[in-house]
Amino acid sequence: MTSDLLKPLLRDAYDRHAKSNPISLEQFKAGLDHMPGANTRSVLHINPFPITIARGESATLFDVDGHEYIDFLGEFSAGVYGHSSPVIKKAIIDALDKGWNFGGKNEYEPQLAKTLVERFSYSMDSIRFCNSGTEANLMALGAATNFTRKQKILAFRNAYHGSTLTFFEHQSAYTLNSYNDFIIAPYNDVSETASIVSSLPPESLAAIIVEPMQVSGGCIVGTHVFLQYLRELATANKAVLIFDEVMTSRLHYGGLQVKLNIKPDITTIGKWTGGGMSFGAFGGRNEIMQLFDPREGKLNHAGTFNNNVVTMAAGIAGCAILDEELTNSLNERGDRLRHEISKLIEKRLPAMSNPRYVGNRIATRGLGSLFVVGFVGPESSSLQSLLYHHLLEQGIYIAARGFLALTIEVTEAHFKPLLSALDSFIERYRTVLT
Repeated sequence: MTSDLLKPLLRDAYDRHAKSNPISLEQFKAGLDHMPGANTRSVLHINPFPITIARGESATLFDVDGHEYIDFLGEFSAGVYGHSSPVIKKAIIDALDKGWNFGGKNEYEPQLAKTLVERFSYSMDSIRFCNSGTEANLMALGAATNFTRKQKILAFRNAYHGSTLTFFEHQSAYTLNSYNDFIIAPYNDVSETASIVSSLPPESLAAIIVEPMQVSGGCIVGTHVFLQYLRELATANKAVLIFDEVMTSRLHYGGLQVKLNIKPDITTIGKWTGGGMSFGAFGGRNEIMQLFDPREGKLNHAGTFNNNVVTMAAGIAGCAILDEELTNSLNERGDRLRHEISKLIEKRLPAMSNPRYVGNRIATRGLGSLFVVGFVGPESSSLQSLLYHHLLEQGIYIAARGFLALTIEVTEAHFKPLLSALDSFIERYRTVLT
């Protein structure tokens, strides 16, 4: 719902957007001829139309209309290396100089497998590659149901495990979800989850899939009590516990599971672990992963590009860059920025700190280098849109939903422009924020 006070402000923001981005508007209109909504990736659509990026360099994006932006989105966490790493570029060029699309194994494949299994050795004995986090989670669920010979899968409201595994609370009647036998429980709620599981037929639970932090669902951090309960629940039911760390794996060296000291049976990863290329992977206990050994003839896992040389070479180079020291530094930097944003909001909008405050709230949530600056309240979507367009006008690029994913190229020198833009947003729209 949008109030009468907000409607003209949104119209003005959309008008300014159209006037400021005429070439992006032209490209959007041209795209309508061949793609529904001129779109092939839903999350990139914004009202009235998205900008078109021409190029990226380090921590900066340049659009087709000549604007520059500090990139605080980092390709939704996949682009942790920035836009022009010379190390990754050289690795890709060196690989391509030898040719590609071999239709056979290549020399990079075992190197990347070794790198990733050693990094995620807390829960991975072995690993298999695919092309996205969606695929990784689908394969992990397939492994779990085949290993247990059961079908019921416990997932959680507001979770996102890929384009065919989405459980947002306000999902529309239309869905691309796969037809697995899912049971949906509330995240971070031990008692309700226990009640739901107790109502299942005996020995029917095959797997539990969970994000240690629901990133796409608003950076809701999983409590240790809840996640430990899921570990115990899986063990008691002889089910497979799957940690979806496609995004959270960058929050700690070895994954968020190491920081939590909770070991899943299967871990899914992707995005940044492929050096910024299209990538997904799943790994876990040997007794589960052996199902994929072609010598045993059990599970046939296909994928033409699972071991493509571009991703393999980029992944090896990228993981070498994001070592333990840099991983820690990146996440400490993210924590500092989130804290600074929280302090700014508290200082400029002190009424929102009152527990009795009724109305729209703006707050930050998340961990380390992944967090949101988001609204909660009846007009949250309209206010989020205003924030997005205001930041865009100030040369700040984040997700339309308020998500930020820092890259290693974003330094503390970039914090000031973001904080200044947030401050000017509060000043500009104070009448609808208080």
